[in-house]
Amino acid sequence: MTKLFGTDGVRGLANRELTPELAFQLGRAAGTLFKEPGLPAAIIVGRDTRLSGSMLEGALAAGICSAGVDVYAAGIIPTPAIAYLTRTMETCAGAVISASHNPAPDNGIKFFNHQGFKLADELEEQIEKLIASGMEGAARPTGGEIGKIIPFPEGSGRYAEFLKSTVNCDFQGLKIVLDCANGAAFQVAPKVFQDLGAQVISLGDLPDGENINDGCGSTHPELLQEAVKKFKARLGLAFDGDADRVIAVDEKGQIVNGDSILVICGLALQKKRDLNGKVVVTIMSNLGLKQAFEKAQVEVLETKVGDRYVLEKMVETGAVLGGEQSGHIIFLRHNTTGDGIVTGLQLLETLTGSGGSLSGLAAQMPTLPQVLKNVRVSDKEKWDGNQGILRAVRQGEQVLLGRGRLLVRSSGTEPLIRVMAEGPDGEELEEIAGRVAEAIQRELG
Repeated sequence: MTKLFGTDGVRGLANRELTPELAFQLGRAAGTLFKEPGLPAAIIVGRDTRLSGSMLEGALAAGICSAGVDVYAAGIIPTPAIAYLTRTMETCAGAVISASHNPAPDNGIKFFNHQGFKLADELEEQIEKLIASGMEGAARPTGGEIGKIIPFPEGSGRYAEFLKSTVNCDFQGLKIVLDCANGAAFQVAPKVFQDLGAQVISLGDLPDGENINDGCGSTHPELLQEAVKKFKARLGLAFDGDADRVIAVDEKGQIVNGDSILVICGLALQKKRDLNGKVVVTIMSNLGLKQAFEKAQVEVLETKVGDRYVLEKMVETGAVLGGEQSGHIIFLRHNTTGDGIVTGLQLLETLTGSGGSLSGLAAQMPTLPQVLKNVRVSDKEKWDGNQGILRAVRQGEQVLLGRGRLLVRSSGTEPLIRVMAEGPDGEELEEIAGRVAEAIQRELG
């Protein structure tokens, strides 16, 4: 059976790998499996700004309706907004059409359960099996039992009001720069910060369907860095295409990544005795994060890469804060998934309360040099059985023994193998990671 779901839903090149036919099947399977007694037979659907989004939205919605489930069509809206609306409106599920930080030709479909959490592996497997069976046993109602599509433009406004409720201060007089990645946050993010009193300079707020994440947003923060310095802003925030992650820029134009944001907000929560004494991160988090939290007597719990695994560990352990270096940060008291705008608001509230600078707050975390290489491959599943690659990895690990670490993993969302080297010497790390990347390219490129 072909595996459809990765670590963040189903993704692929729109209209080639992620086709309208597949979107219809996903919708019909979801409508069949999510519909249950006691819950409204409705799924709220949102999308980002990609050109393929409306095509896939129509196909997905048709599939859901064919299973006898209504669709609330929220239009262009951030992924975390769908998680919030799903649980507060008590629909049976939510769905988002987005490929997050991927380039515009890609797209994806991911689901949330009625509580606003990403699906468990078992439920994703049920969807895959139903599709693989040719939809054997899937619902096929007729007449008045067929689902209907209900336009839901007010979803964005409800989400905006929720966002503003997550902070207890205003940002009157603060100058900030937002890079909305020409993505799903391009309207709601500037409005929320402006409503809270901030003077907002917006970048990446003119989506045309093809410019999402194109030289902008959290994966390309260079324009934001320049803008923060040019306009002498207090800080900058760069979202990704669906606004479930954020990267910050301090007043000097320096990157403040997800690890630093976790430390800044986590230590502030710890001082207020509002952290439960623990934080959840992934194996990619910098060693400096662990040192900063351990100094404050905060337990650091690790998971494999993927915000879904972070969330699972948070729920399991009672942690209220967790996230990834990439900027997926989960404030579980506010939302059930990574939320870039919530994170930006919490960071700005912490900064305002400190009376200091973002660079000063970021200095609470000593940062060990890290080098990351991404190698595009033909088959990302074959690296860990390849002797040429494993030999290069062992050699690198021997060089770093006792002084650092080397991590190699396949991307959960793209045809990439990621190589991360961490240690005291940046030049040495470049050499080690480069050798491993060369071996991967030679063997699998």
